[in-house]
This record gives sequence, structure tokens and C-alpha cells, in this order.
Amino acid sequence: MKVTFNINFHTIWGQKLYIVGSIPELGSWEPALAINMDYVGDGNWQLKLDIPSDLKSIEYRYFLRAGDKQVFEEWEKNHQIIFEDCAVKYILYDYWQIKPDNLAFYTSAFTKSLFAHPCNTHERVVRSGRKLVIKISAPRIDKNQSVAITGNQDCLSNWNSDKAQILSCDTFPEWYIELDANEIKYPLEYKFLAWDNDKKQPLYWESGENRVLNLPEQEIGETVTISGLYFRDNLEPWRCAGTVIPVFSLRSEQSFGIGDLGDLRMLVDWVRKTHQRIIQVLPMNDTTMTHSWKDSYPYSAISIYALHPMYICLPLLGALNDQEKTSFFIEKQKELNAKDSVDYENVVKYKIEYCRTYFEQEKNNIVHNDDFIEFVAQNDSWLMPYAAYCYFRDLYVTSDFTKWEQDAVYNKSRIKRLCAKDSEAYPEIVFFYFLQYVLHIQFKAVSDYARKNGIVLKGDLPIGVNRTSIEAWTEPQYFNMNGQAGAPPDNFSVIGQNWSFPTYNWDVMERDDFSWWKKRFHKLSDYFDCFRIDHILGFFRIWEIPLNYIQGLCGHFNPALPLTKYEIEQCGLHFNEARFTTPHINDKYLSELFGDIAMVVKDSYLAQSSSHHFVLKPFCNTQYKIAQLFDGKTDEVSMRVKNGLFAIANEVLFLEDPLEKGKFHPRISANQSRIYQELSEEDRYAFDQLYWDFFYRRHNDYWKDQAFKRLTPLVNCTDMLVCGEDLGMIPDSVPDVMNKLQIFSLEIERMPKSPYREFTDLSNLPYHSVCTTSTHDMSPLRSWWKENTEKTQHYYNGVLQRIGIAPNDLTGELAAQIIANHLASPSMLAIIPLQDWFAIDDKIKRKDIEAERINVPSNSSHYWCYRMHITLEKLLQADELNQKIISLISKSGRK
Repeated sequence: MKVTFNINFHTIWGQKLYIVGSIPELGSWEPALAINMDYVGDGNWQLKLDIPSDLKSIEYRYFLRAGDKQVFEEWEKNHQIIFEDCAVKYILYDYWQIKPDNLAFYTSAFTKSLFAHPCNTHERVVRSGRKLVIKISAPRIDKNQSVAITGNQDCLSNWNSDKAQILSCDTFPEWYIELDANEIKYPLEYKFLAWDNDKKQPLYWESGENRVLNLPEQEIGETVTISGLYFRDNLEPWRCAGTVIPVFSLRSEQSFGIGDLGDLRMLVDWVRKTHQRIIQVLPMNDTTMTHSWKDSYPYSAISIYALHPMYICLPLLGALNDQEKTSFFIEKQKELNAKDSVDYENVVKYKIEYCRTYFEQEKNNIVHNDDFIEFVAQNDSWLMPYAAYCYFRDLYVTSDFTKWEQDAVYNKSRIKRLCAKDSEAYPEIVFFYFLQYVLHIQFKAVSDYARKNGIVLKGDLPIGVNRTSIEAWTEPQYFNMNGQAGAPPDNFSVIGQNWSFPTYNWDVMERDDFSWWKKRFHKLSDYFDCFRIDHILGFFRIWEIPLNYIQGLCGHFNPALPLTKYEIEQCGLHFNEARFTTPHINDKYLSELFGDIAMVVKDSYLAQSSSHHFVLKPFCNTQYKIAQLFDGKTDEVSMRVKNGLFAIANEVLFLEDPLEKGKFHPRISANQSRIYQELSEEDRYAFDQLYWDFFYRRHNDYWKDQAFKRLTPLVNCTDMLVCGEDLGMIPDSVPDVMNKLQIFSLEIERMPKSPYREFTDLSNLPYHSVCTTSTHDMSPLRSWWKENTEKTQHYYNGVLQRIGIAPNDLTGELAAQIIANHLASPSMLAIIPLQDWFAIDDKIKRKDIEAERINVPSNSSHYWCYRMHITLEKLLQADELNQKIISLISKSGRK
């Protein structure tokens, strides 16, 4: 079979076009084996190829080389040709595939959910043996619409749009039509239009001039294919609304004290009823380390693949045969479901106990079930280590794998033997398999149900994993265990955040083409069509904190370009290394830190270093040692001493780089330190100039290069819509990287990204963004309204344009206005926390405002236990609230 590839692409001297594809004749996707095309003039490149006649299809892509260097390649949506038995010769005319400006519409959020089309093939018989196939990408064609074509000849209805030819759609968003070339006289002039399937009439024409096709006469048995066309729409920007809520916060009459996958399905019904299109959740991975409430933190996963067993919907799992046990669990369900917040420990304990009882009852049927066997086989690479980890965690009563004796270091062969069917551990191992199997089946059903109803599920990808996680155990080469990931000071926490996660060895990850991250993305796509990259700034640089610190102030960015002593002194600052890098405290500040116990603290914990300065004694000279000293002590005096000593440990101006000795990082927020206040006016000025340059100029291009290197292959490897949480200390390079990769930004009115604004200008948000009223790390609207009366007053008068004194409480009317402003923004996605939707209805909102808070980032031991105060069944029947939401969305023009 003969195939001729043609593409028009203007090059400069020394450049050549190559083609690579899915068959050996095209290098089997190996760029080094790609085929050089021939230049045939006027910017046209051609390749003639003989391929086996039994091939059913091929995929391929073009790229440009200059010598041995690849300059760039097409967008990663491959060209595809399907071969038919009747044709013996194919002539392909392709257009170079560039990444479209409307990339979001090519993601699975639209192709599998919002605009998903059924397979719609219009049979056309080409009797002459000469076939012309025209393909076009048209992603903004709604479910009840099609693409049609008309033109200047009979086969294309002679420009009669009412009789336009409807294109077929096997793989949305690509449409195609097959024409009999015998009926065509070139030049062929044509144009595409959108077609209303219900009314069977044209809706609108594509923009731009008519398209013209002028081809040589075709031979018998020859198929000519035109591909790479884009529908030129000129539509208004498409926007939608949605809800964000942790799954564990959902409540229904059937749930077991915590939201589960059955509740998520019910939330899909409510979102659809209120004309919303997207549901955003928090991470749902297993976090079980201690079997206590401390495991409630959803961003501290023990596995990047395994789901948390607490999300199993027990009614969907099946009933127990033992009536006595059934009665017991019914009582527990009633008891736990009646609670205002999640009783994490008891919920997980009894749900696991129910699952174990059911598994023992149905074990023989389950383990011999073909679907179960297939699930275990397909997920063996992560499922076996996960089950073994859970087994050892419970056996040794710790998730710290360094204490697992001979299994402290992961040994694949040993784990395989442990998980063998004849192993003593197998009954426990297979139970963990079963939990993940049930979670997968239930979650996949909810995901399919959401897609069927045109609702997008948006997941959340945590930036880090726990340092005692399965991945840290099985793949230690990817992690730097000598550092802790966190975030520098921001609106969430003035002392920074220490998440205690290990940082990444990015160089190792890059060497295997970021396969670890790609596998995470792939697993997410099992259930989600959109996801949020938590702390996307970590792909530019992560805030790394030494192990001997508890708080986040004395961290540094990694990677970074630390300063030499010479560079520091070039700024005009005399560098006193001992004074600037070792924590000191002036005697005059001790009463401020410790009050009436200052003298006791001085005698017990401090050593004099000069006439007026003190250092921490060796037994308490790090925050880690201080924390150990006061472990379990919660009285007021102990907490005052502990916090004061923590503050002294932060009293440095510079931190030495852990790898490049003799190079230094300025301490973040150093101008708020006491040591800074002791500098002379000249030294403060010199330090300020150095500080500004270091944090706001020195790294811009460097961090941009890091982000492009890491994010580009990851964004290109997934069909999901990618969003980024870009809050905090944002380098200037971040918007440029996110814009070029079309990663949606996160926009929050009360967290402006401009230092010159008190509130974000919602009317000027980027289209490729998600806007929201608050996040899980912030107080919901009603709580925020009461936090700072001065700020609230500015907002009331300046943003809401209300006259007079702001009321003490946020009324439903004011909450509705705030949400309406967000819905009116240009952002494609406006995703509102469920608590803030509740705020617009004074009859339905919760009385206890503070009970709606999900997380307090400054508290590393926060208990994540927020629950809805009404059931989903009642929410579905809350007609007044639901109608308000429908009205707000409708008035905003969102779909």
C-alpha cells in the first residue's frame, strides 16, 4: 500500500522536516529513527512510503530539525489515518498542528463531559473508487449540534445552507466527511457551519473567508485526505459555574458519619439541578498512618494511587447476613451520622470493620471474580506495595518504615513473597486489595454518571507526599529526606508553613522523563477530567526547610542561586557571618517575648554571647530540640516559653546553603526580625536592596526555565484540563509560564496578586482562570466578613458600592451580590465553596459560622472534620436556595 504525506511548512536554510509515527517505517515514535521528508518547492514537503497492506491505521506527527538538533514539533495531538480495504493508495495533505488558543476545549472536561458527542457516523457510498476525505477539529460544538459543510458544487449543496452536508464524528472533537472525487471539479470552494440537530437547520457559519481546495485529478483506488483544519468560530467566551467541597464533608441520610462516593453521586444530581457544570473536591488518597484523627489531613497521602477506604459507600457495597452485626452497624451509623462534624477515628474504625465483615462473608465470591482478578493484575505495580505497606504499618504499629526491621528498605522480591497466595500474610493483603477494588468500582461509576450528566469532576493533586509514604519507601531515589517542603510566609501564615514532606530530587525525575509524575496524572484521569495542581509554585521552586526547624521562616528556595560573601558585601553590607547566621537575641527584647518570666528563661535556656546579646544553650539551640523539650506540655507558661524560644531560633539574617557551603540565602521576612531592627540605617538600606534583588529579580529566568522543563512534558501527557493553585509569594515568571502552557490560574478577590490593590479586580481576570470566593485554607465568606471590620468596611463601600456602615453580619443579600460579582467575571470557571452558596439564603445557612471552616494552615495539627449541616436529600429539596443559584448563574451568562 502506498501512502504519500504532504505538508506545507516554510523553513530557513539548514532546516528539514521529519515525520515520526506508530509503525516501524516511521520509526515507531523514536525521533532518532524519524524519516526525513523531501522538499518539493513552494514550502511543500513530501514523503512517499510503502507500508504493509494489512495495516488498519497509523498515527504520526511532524517535527523540524536543524542539523542534529530538534527545533520544535507539532502539538501532541497526532494525525491519524484509517485504511480501508478498497483503497490501495493514500494521498495525505496535512496542516501543521499548533497548540490552539482554546486548548481547554480539547481536554476531556469538554470532550468526555461538557460537550461529549455520541458516535455519529453518516454513511456515504463512494462508488467511483476515488475518495476525498476532509477532516476538521471543532470542539465548541454542543451536544445537540453537528458540523456541516456546503460549497460551490452539487456534492456540497451549492451553497444552500439548509441542505448542508452533516459531517460524521467518531472521535470528538474531530469531524469528517467522505466525498466522491468524481463529483468534484477543482477548485473546490467550501465553508463549514454549525448545525442544530433538533431543529435540523443551520445555526451559524464559521468566520473568515471561504476555503479553497485545488488538487490534481485522483486515480481509481486513491483516497485523498485533508487534515489539520480548525473550525473558525467567533463565539462568546464559554463560562460555567460549579461547587467545591471535600467529599468527606458531604452528608446524606445513608452516609456513615462522613461523606462518601454515594454522596458524591447525589451531589452530581444537585449540581445538575442548579445548572452548575463542575464539582471540585479535595484529595481523596489514603492518609492512614496512625489510625487517629491526625490522619484527617487530606494532603498528607501515604500513596499517590490508593484511595481512602473511608470513601466506600456501605449501602452500595452490600448487606451483611448476620442480623446481630447488621443491627450493631445500623446503630453506629445513626450515632455517627447525627454528629455535627466528622468523628474521624470512629468513622474509619467502624467502616473498615463493616468492610472486613462483608469481605469475610463474600470472600470466596470476591477473590474468584474475574473483575477483581483483572483489577489486581492491572494495578499490581502499586497495589502490591500498598497492601504490604498497610500490613507492616499495622504489624509494627508505625508508618515509619525505617522501624520495620528487615523490611525498612524496600525489597521487591521479599514483598512479592509476602503477597503470594500461600503467604501467612495473604488474608490481610487480599483484604487491602479488596478495599481498593471496591473504591475503584464505586468511584468509576460516579465518574461515569457525572460525565453522562454533563458534570465535570475536578480533582486535586497535592504537591507533596508524606515522608513515611509508600513512595518514599519504594522509590527513595526521587526524594530528598534531608529537607522539608513548605511555603514561605503569606496571607495564610505569617511564620510560613512546614508541611514536613520530603522535597524532590528533580534531576533524578528528569532523567526518566518525569514518569513518576506522569503516572500520578494517569491515575487521576481514571476518575477526573479536570484537576488542580496544589502549590504549582513548587514546580518553579519549593520552599525547603531544614529538618531542625518546625516553623517555616528559616527555609530557602530550592533550586536557587545563593549569594557569595563577595556578592553580599558588594551591596554595601558588611557580612558578619557569626552574627548574621547564628540566632542571637538582644536582652531588651526578652521581656517582650517572655513577660514576667524573662529572667527565669534567661537563666535556664540562654547563654550570654556579648554584653547585651544571648544565644540558645546547646540543649535547645534548634526548634526541633525545643519542640522535644515541650512535647505534651500545653499549659500557658510552657507555651509562652516554647513560642519565645522558637522566635529566638528564627533570629538570623542569612542561612547558609546546605549543599553549597560558603553561599547564603537571605532569611525570608527578615525586615520583621529583631536582628534587622538593630542594623544601622545604612546596613538596613543595603540589606533591603539585596533582599529585593534576591527574591524578586535574581531568579526570574532561572525559575521560569525550571518550570517549563518540568511542567511542559506533564501538561502534554494528559487530556485533563489542568489548573494551578498559584497563591502566595508569586515570582514574576509564573503568569508567563501558565499562560503559555494554558494552565488555569486561581483568582481570589481578597488575595490580590498585585501589591498595589486591596482587593482583586474581578472584571479584569484572565479568561483561562478559576475564580472563587474562598478556598479550604481560608475562612468562608461569613467568617471573613467578621475578621477585620476596617477591611470589611472598605470592601462594603468600595467594592460592593454600598453606602454607610457595613452590617456586623454578612446577610444573604450581600453574599448573593458577592457571588454575582464572581459569576460576572471573565474567568471560564467560577467555582464557589458550598458554604458560600449556603450564605446567600438566610433561612438555610448554618448558625455556627466558625463550624464552616475547613482548615487553618497556621495550625499544623488542625483537625479536618467539617460537615454540611443539612443532608443532600434536603438540599435537593431546598427550592428557594436552588432557585437563587439558578437565577444567579443564568443572569451571569454562564452555561
